[in-house]
Amino acid sequence: MTIRHLKIFIEVVDSGKMSTAASRLFISQPTVSQAIRELEEHYGGLLFDRLSKKLYITAKGKRLLSYAREVVKKFDDMEEMMLQDNYVEKIRIGATNTVGNCILSEVVKSFGEMNPNIEIYSYTNNTMDIEEKLLKSELDIGIVEGKVKSPDLISIPEVNDFLVLICSTKHAFAKKKSIRLEELQYESFAMREQGSGTRELFERYMSEKEIPIRITSEANSSDAIKKAVIDNQCLAVISIRLVEEEIKSGKIHVIQNKDCDWDRFFSVVYHKNKVITDEMKSLIEIVKNYKHVDVLQGISTGEISVNE
Repeated sequence: MTIRHLKIFIEVVDSGKMSTAASRLFISQPTVSQAIRELEEHYGGLLFDRLSKKLYITAKGKRLLSYAREVVKKFDDMEEMMLQDNYVEKIRIGATNTVGNCILSEVVKSFGEMNPNIEIYSYTNNTMDIEEKLLKSELDIGIVEGKVKSPDLISIPEVNDFLVLICSTKHAFAKKKSIRLEELQYESFAMREQGSGTRELFERYMSEKEIPIRITSEANSSDAIKKAVIDNQCLAVISIRLVEEEIKSGKIHVIQNKDCDWDRFFSVVYHKNKVITDEMKSLIEIVKNYKHVDVLQGISTGEISVNE
C-alpha cells in the first residue's frame, strides 16, 4: 500500500466513478481498478459496493477515507517542506458566516501577532460547507456556530453566543414589552440560507413548538438580512453580536427569548485524526480566551413568551 494507492482511492470517492478518477489523475481506468483491488486485498474487505454500475463506499471504505485524506495531506506537506527552500508553515482556518462577521478578524489578528512566521489562510461559508472542507482536509481547523454532524469531527464549545429576534424600531413589535411565540406565524421572516447553523437552530426550535415560519427573504449575508429587517419590516433571528451597531443607532429593536432556548456557543472543530500542531493549539487558545462583551447592557429589549 502506497500514498499513490490512497490518492487514487480518494479521487474515486470524490468523483464517484473509476473512469472519472482516471481522467482526473491522467491514468488509465484499469490502473485505477487495479489500485482499488490491491487496497481491498491489503485491508481484507470491499471498499466499494458495485451496484447497477455505480459505486457506493462501504463502512470499511469510510473508515479508510477518514484517515487517508489526512495521511495524503501530511505527505504533501512533507514533500513541500523538504523540496522548497522558501517553505513557510501554514494554517487554514474555516469560519461560518456569523463567526466571520463577529470574531474572525480579531482572532486572525491575534494569531498573526503571536505567530508572525505562519502563513494564514481563512475561508468563510456556512456550517455545512465548513464541515465538508474539514472532512476533505481542505481546512485544518474551523470555528462554527452550528452543530457539526459528522462523527469524524471533534467539536469543542468555546465562546458564548445567543440568538435574538430582531425587528425594525418602526415595527409594531418594537412597542411591546413581550410577544407570544404564536404571533410569529403571521410575520414575514428574512432567513439565512440552507446549511446555516443559525437557521437550523431556529427552525428546529419553531418545529418543536409547532409554529410555522413564513419566509419571504433568504440571504447568506447578515447585512442583507438586517437590510430586509430595517427596510422591509421583516423579522429575523440573528446572533446578538451582529446587531450591536444597529441597536445603538436606533435602527433595530431586540427581542430576547426569556427561556434562553437560543443560547449557543461558537465551537472549535477539527478532524478526529488530525495531528494537532502547535499552530492549531495557539489558535484554540486564542478562541478560548476571546472575551464576550455584553452588548445588551443598558439596552431596552422585549421578551418572547411561549405561553398561550
